[in-house]
Amino acid sequence: MDRNPPYARQDLYPPIEPYAGGMLKLDGVHTMYWEQSGNPNGAPIVFFHGGPGAGSTATHRRFFDPSHYRIVVFDQRGAGRSTPLGSLIGNTTANLIADIETLREFLKIESWAVFGGSWGSTLALAYAEAHPDRTRALVLRGIFLCRQSEIDWFLYGMRTVFPEAWRNFAGYVPEAERHDLLTAYFNRLVDPNPAIHMPAARAWSTYEGACSTLLPSPDTVAAFGEDRMALGLARIEAHYFRENIFPPEQDLIARIGRIRHLPGTIVQGRYDMVCPIASADELARAWPGAEYIVVPDAGHSAMEPGIRVQLVGATERLKSLR
Repeated sequence: MDRNPPYARQDLYPPIEPYAGGMLKLDGVHTMYWEQSGNPNGAPIVFFHGGPGAGSTATHRRFFDPSHYRIVVFDQRGAGRSTPLGSLIGNTTANLIADIETLREFLKIESWAVFGGSWGSTLALAYAEAHPDRTRALVLRGIFLCRQSEIDWFLYGMRTVFPEAWRNFAGYVPEAERHDLLTAYFNRLVDPNPAIHMPAARAWSTYEGACSTLLPSPDTVAAFGEDRMALGLARIEAHYFRENIFPPEQDLIARIGRIRHLPGTIVQGRYDMVCPIASADELARAWPGAEYIVVPDAGHSAMEPGIRVQLVGATERLKSLR
């Protein structure tokens, strides 16, 4: 059911700086960027960024009351400030889950709440289902279940709503290759020559950015076109779309019984075109104990006004969790 519960806070918290951070070695290839902000003795909550491959930003700390929460933010392997940027070696969902456990143990956190949107919602569900005993609650936004139908929608279906953005996206590759945009882009994105992979990355990433908000947002498109964001997002996203679709036995809805007992909030923009509402609706029906909030005037981005208000509200209500 759609709900719009009342609460005191109406928008993001003011900017804050981390009180700790560093680079955590994961294996012979990957090193993870991590940081902590807020209250060192507060309730632990961890932020899972989207993409996959988009990386985190300073704004992501601001969904949480810094006087209450011990806020953990990190960049997934290959993304953001983690190194090497855009690396696909060992980049799997299973390894991302293992990385999160490595970070939790490194920080000596017994259990934490998890917060994620878009691909971050995918990873949050997958992590919680793998480690329900380490998960205290979930706050999810823009639900993506990592199914082939959702990927097909991203590659081809969004043109029914954003034909101009899709023409730019598809038009980047020769007409003869447009029947398989994923392969066409992937081959360019993994090319070692920056003159080949960077323009492809910007074309992919700005397509997603252009479709992420209800109203046009040049600032969003510009952020998606920034080099580090574009390369991490496009290369790793294309890799996951090709290699890491969940098989039926690992389907996130099929395994939801592992976390039905946990508190959960699902926030979904009614007009989310990147991750359409059908996935959120299916998740809410499979998890009736979760709070399901449909924002009537929002698209996909966490920065949509109605989305961010509801996400902050969800973290406010989590303060009562004992």
